[in-house]
Amino acid sequence: MPFPASVPELTDGVVLLRAHRPTDADGIVGQSNDPASMRWTTVPRPYAGKQAQEFLASIEAGWNAGEGNLHWAICEVSAPERYLGTIDLRERPGGTAEVGFGLHPDGRGRGVMARAVRLLACHYFTERGGRRLYWYAERGNWASWRVAWACGFQHHGLLPLKLAGLADVPGDPARDGWVASVGAEDDLGRPAAPWYVPPVLDGDDIRLRPWRESDSESVEAADHPAHFVPAGAIPTPENWAAWFERRLGVMSRGTSVNWCIADARSDRALGEALVFVHNGSLDAADTAELGYYLFPSARGRGAAKEAARLATAHAFTPREAGGLGLRRLVAETAADNAASNAVLESAGFTRWGHEAAATAPDGSIGPADHWERLAP
Repeated sequence: MPFPASVPELTDGVVLLRAHRPTDADGIVGQSNDPASMRWTTVPRPYAGKQAQEFLASIEAGWNAGEGNLHWAICEVSAPERYLGTIDLRERPGGTAEVGFGLHPDGRGRGVMARAVRLLACHYFTERGGRRLYWYAERGNWASWRVAWACGFQHHGLLPLKLAGLADVPGDPARDGWVASVGAEDDLGRPAAPWYVPPVLDGDDIRLRPWRESDSESVEAADHPAHFVPAGAIPTPENWAAWFERRLGVMSRGTSVNWCIADARSDRALGEALVFVHNGSLDAADTAELGYYLFPSARGRGAAKEAARLATAHAFTPREAGGLGLRRLVAETAADNAASNAVLESAGFTRWGHEAAATAPDGSIGPADHWERLAP
């Protein structure tokens, strides 16, 4: 059947995916000129009625050809004439496909796009024989990742220079891309891993709170020995942007909870405390690792000891009470890191092992200590 009869309508009773209509043109123009769309997509610049008509014509041609990119307009069942965005399916050989989507500002903040992705994924898996659906987005596009995360996509990491630059801007460079996917047997109705937002934990002289972009003003040049901490683990004025993105990334994938250690009175960032796993996600673990550090000017006031006690208490608090519900915390230190060893002892950790020739974060070989604490 020719377009639009060839477009199957998909609905969950709240959101409707339907064929595009000529009356969608104004909404497409508005969406394409929205600052967020222009920042994170490759829509033509400038974008006016002419570009919208060309886009609608290409959508019709794709459906009539029955291959390539298949697009649906997104709307709500209660207002099927009101265009809220576009979602498309890009099928590949072998039972895989890619999903792309963009939402008009009028449709944001209500879970519309996550519903649309679930509808399309279910249609692809059950009606078109798909086996795996992939999502790509430019590095840093947290709103797009939040949608994919909510639909059960598993984050696979960063692909350097994966995404093409703007076609209508000569010399525009390629961008680093994130990739995630969901399979036909996966649960589309729930995330594959938690997205942690650190709770605020108040102490006497410090509080543990989420990191903020404005904390960049407090970071200091690192002065720790290279064998104490992995390269890049501590933020500096030079690496702040990449460091902050990595922290958000590991928490969005459920592998870590990262707190800023802040002064209780001024709220100035003093350092970091974290509880993390190297594999899997924290919600599926019974053992995790504790980490911490302070900026040079924050040392000598007991801030790391207080932060370790707060983070440890949260780690052992049952999940049903809002904690991490862990059975055991571990830590590893260089044997000559007296300050870090004192922090662990003050937090109730016991030294259970010693290596005479361990490989340090900088690749050097030297003595290291292993620590643990069990839940009360």
